[in-house]
Amino acid sequence: MTIKQFNGSYFPNEDRILFRFNTQSQEEYRFWLTRRTTLFILAATSHLLAKQLEQTHSPGAAKALTEFEKEAILESAKQENMATSPYEAGLNFPLGFDPILVLDVTCALTQKGEKLGHLADVKDGQIDDNLSIDFSLPGGANINLKLAGNILQTMCVLLDQLRQQAGWGEAVLQATNPSSDNQSLEVQTTKNTSIH
Repeated sequence: MTIKQFNGSYFPNEDRILFRFNTQSQEEYRFWLTRRTTLFILAATSHLLAKQLEQTHSPGAAKALTEFEKEAILESAKQENMATSPYEAGLNFPLGFDPILVLDVTCALTQKGEKLGHLADVKDGQIDDNLSIDFSLPGGANINLKLAGNILQTMCVLLDQLRQQAGWGEAVLQATNPSSDNQSLEVQTTKNTSIH
């Protein structure tokens, strides 16, 4: 599945975000994101992108690069909004036309396409450019997205703009024991959003 466009709207009556994306094959996926899942996605992806960059840069440089990329995408989005065509609704809806509530989210770095649980799990070679995001859906269903850094940043810029519109506050993720090589790289929103 190759994602073509992202789209989102905040619905005050629902206090949720309608998050949609379409693919090159004219499929569309529609989800409801709550405050909890949205803030988690923003915090976890920011943290994991920084960890990804720390493989080749210092922590300070990794943070600066992440912020620079975010600002560049935001500026590019502003310019494209003036010249781009509107969101193209899909022709096929593999999960149905109605949006599905995302119950939980898991984010993880990948290496050779496989999810990594800890930094110690990194074998020879670099961490992939892709980040894995799993949306847990009602009935035990799950959808996995493997997004490259620039696509992920684009999605996060959209979600962050919607977060600000909703007045949901900042996305913050606290890492416990951040200096440990056994620090978890797979982050879940179940009972505790801290990383250990």
